[in-house]
Amino acid sequence: MSMNLHTNLHERSAARNLLPLVVIIFSGFLAIGIPLPALPLHVNGTLGYSAAVVGWIVGIQSFATILTRKFAGSWCDRHGPKQSVSLGLPLASCAGLLYLASTYVADPAGSIAVLTLGRLLMGPAESLFLTGTMTWGIGRVGIAKTGKVMAWQGIAMFAALGIGGPLGVAIQQRFGFAGVAWSTILLPLVGFAVARCLSALAVTRGHVQGLSFTGALALIWRFGLALALSAMPFAILTSFLVLLYGSYGWQGAGYAILGFSAGYIGVRLFFAHLPDKIGGARVGAVSVAIELCGQVLLWLAHDPMAALAGSVLTGIGFSLVFPSMGVQAMARVPAHSRGIAVACFMAFIDVASGLTGPIVGVVIGWYGYPAAFLAGTLACVASLVVMATSRPQKPASVAQG
Repeated sequence: MSMNLHTNLHERSAARNLLPLVVIIFSGFLAIGIPLPALPLHVNGTLGYSAAVVGWIVGIQSFATILTRKFAGSWCDRHGPKQSVSLGLPLASCAGLLYLASTYVADPAGSIAVLTLGRLLMGPAESLFLTGTMTWGIGRVGIAKTGKVMAWQGIAMFAALGIGGPLGVAIQQRFGFAGVAWSTILLPLVGFAVARCLSALAVTRGHVQGLSFTGALALIWRFGLALALSAMPFAILTSFLVLLYGSYGWQGAGYAILGFSAGYIGVRLFFAHLPDKIGGARVGAVSVAIELCGQVLLWLAHDPMAALAGSVLTGIGFSLVFPSMGVQAMARVPAHSRGIAVACFMAFIDVASGLTGPIVGVVIGWYGYPAAFLAGTLACVASLVVMATSRPQKPASVAQG
């Protein structure tokens, strides 16, 4: 009984240490999620630009995020995660200020130029505050709970992006794009206020040499690649599921997307401890196998119920891949280089998100919408192959701390 009491107290302590960081992630990503549906309405409907320009304005932030992951990781390791978060969140607010400034420029070309600057600035802002909170969380609860840190913060990210969509449309309709801009200005400041109240972690300085980006990549690339391949079905589902339903004349695509989200969040709420408890390799392999089954159902679906089941299975399967691969990756890097390792690890998701749409779009052009989920199936198979061929490796002694 005393052991159970000690375990429960330890879990509560971990939850208390992680909750403020979850709030920071949620407020920061809400500032990213709210503009996403509003940007096409503003750029196309108000400024009169084409769909191609809309795609550029929406996607340029991801491009900026990828390019600044290395900087964010190095900054976090040199100055500490609190400073990384405390720089990233104000930068996000500054991006919102540029969004707002663009609404005061009468010339559409000038307005789109200022808006583009804001989108570019949001890239390093996200890199800094996300890398900082991930690293801060691991430092606050210990390397042994890396999976829980990544699972909880992942819930905050997806919840914020999910809520941000309809909220952004509502704000745009009621207050215009200026209202969206004000939301982007204010929300990161909520997270900033929380961050300033938390104690900083000790930063290792002096003679200890941190890993370079390429050094971190050499240690964790297999886990990052497995994650990227398993993230492709998620990107496919969010991009093309509605179009699959439309091509068949089915109703209920929204329920299928909701089913994916329910499966994803439900597993994280109740089973986030599994990667830490029984190992990332085992949980990751089982998770991707479930995700594969979901993609096969979507590929072969002949009615909306089968597609709904496939969406739910995809969400259940994808849910724990990120923390499972994260547990393995973070165990192989020194404690003083976790920032660059987190940044490197997250870059794999950025690349997968950026490449999946264009590649699968070409596949759909050749073979139709069901082929998108065949591509997702093959990505899951490739992820399992990468996991299976990864040589067992003991965590380096420097990884502790």
